[in-house]
Amino acid sequence: MELVGKLYQGFLYAMAGIAGLMLVWLMISVIMSVVMRNAGLQPFAWLFTSSEYAILYMTMLGAPWLVREKGHVHIELVTAALPSRMRRIVSRLVAAACVTVSLILAWKGAELFISNIVRNDLDVRAYYFPKWILTITFPVSFGLMAIEFSRFVFGRDLMHSGEAGIHE
Repeated sequence: MELVGKLYQGFLYAMAGIAGLMLVWLMISVIMSVVMRNAGLQPFAWLFTSSEYAILYMTMLGAPWLVREKGHVHIELVTAALPSRMRRIVSRLVAAACVTVSLILAWKGAELFISNIVRNDLDVRAYYFPKWILTITFPVSFGLMAIEFSRFVFGRDLMHSGEAGIHE
């Protein structure tokens, strides 16, 4: 079981690493576009398209790791004012709501992904690109976020620290 946990964590960190590479690509593509425009050249059409795809992949691939690291933005003003026992209950309820929303989005994302495959949908911009390559990130990322949020529902660790203003 420990091996499965390590493989799972490695997968999350690999996804976060790819998200980081997408951020580097965004920086490079913006610099290339600006330099080309200033040189009087028309930037490549694929440059814009790949940047848009990178924004999607960066967001979706990095989100499960961000949940694990408690990096998502949340306001602790209310939970900090609650007594410890009530804070645990509220934090677990919020995490359970996050699991529910993530599972719904994973389900709808899976439906969209399957629909894209069945209909052979293409994203037509600079080039023809199968949409399923984009939409596969929805069920995978939201499914992993549901797992990560469920760690805050059933595990020892809470999503909310109760220390308002400390982490901002």
